[in-house]
Amino acid sequence: MEHIQTNTIDTAKLDALVARVLGDLSAGYGGVMVSLGHRLGLYKAMAEAGPLTTHELASRASCAERYVREWLNSQVAGGYVLYHAVSGTYELTPEQVLVLADEDSPLFIPNAWAVPASMWADEDKAVEAFRTGNGVAWGDHDGRLYCGVAGFYRNAYKASLVSEWLPALEGVVERLKAGALVADIGCGHGQSTVLMAKAFPASLFRGFDAHRQSVDEACEVAAEAGVSERVTFAEAAADSYPGSGYDLICFFDCLHDMGDPVAAATYAAKAIAPNGAVMLVEPFANDRVEDNISPVARMYYAASTTICCAHAISDGGRMVLGAQAGESRLAGVFRKAGFTRFRRAMETPFNLILEARL
Repeated sequence: MEHIQTNTIDTAKLDALVARVLGDLSAGYGGVMVSLGHRLGLYKAMAEAGPLTTHELASRASCAERYVREWLNSQVAGGYVLYHAVSGTYELTPEQVLVLADEDSPLFIPNAWAVPASMWADEDKAVEAFRTGNGVAWGDHDGRLYCGVAGFYRNAYKASLVSEWLPALEGVVERLKAGALVADIGCGHGQSTVLMAKAFPASLFRGFDAHRQSVDEACEVAAEAGVSERVTFAEAAADSYPGSGYDLICFFDCLHDMGDPVAAATYAAKAIAPNGAVMLVEPFANDRVEDNISPVARMYYAASTTICCAHAISDGGRMVLGAQAGESRLAGVFRKAGFTRFRRAMETPFNLILEARL
């Protein structure tokens, strides 16, 4: 970089950039620590007690004290654990419990670290994809991806799907209460399907996904929830699943992963019942790149680079939307498929909840 003149460097901007890069690097290290704390039960052990010494926590979690001590200090340095210098003890605040220890909290985050772990593991595949333009199918990724995605979305869906998102759609809750037929396309591990089935016992639910292992996992999730009599799962593509007359067709954070989203929407138009609705949940995004500058957008663009776009390309790549498609592009997909009504029902910092009707 000899051509760069030192007198052209803004030192304040340089210092700010270096500080940001170091913060990001620190966060990457911290993610490993969060994952370890979750897998070893360290956060849970702390949540069930007040201030603890390193020996007390090590005993509660059945871990070696010297490792626990270093792990705790990394948590203190990162602001994830409170340290009491006088007593030499460590404690989780109620807020930290919600984010790090309570697996039912909508803010619980440790599982999400499995996604970047899988991205690192698949780095060679991403490098090859960049150089060749070829795709990487969903099923060809490191196994941590599937658990990470399911864990990340499960609690958000649990907190909002039934109580907020479905009621935002026109007349859908009433139809579900009366007894409806629902298709969950790209259902993954079936968390969304099962949540709806538990909330609306008069309705029938069918989940479809092209990934066999996810379908098998979804069947187990339904069985554990006791809803298998009203919920079925099958391996099927988004433009060829069986059945018709669906009162509600759902796409939860998956349409942008498909190689031909117009074909998926067109098939939904044929499979939907009269006056039926499509519920489209997509990662939150504005329509312009310059309006998508935030930590959430950065996370979504990064995942989209190695996961979403890579799968869409492997799936034919007729239209590679990416995880930051935005409402206008998504509306265009459904207009091409023959839908005449498309609206934003609501939004969250992480999702757009959209409704389409013929």
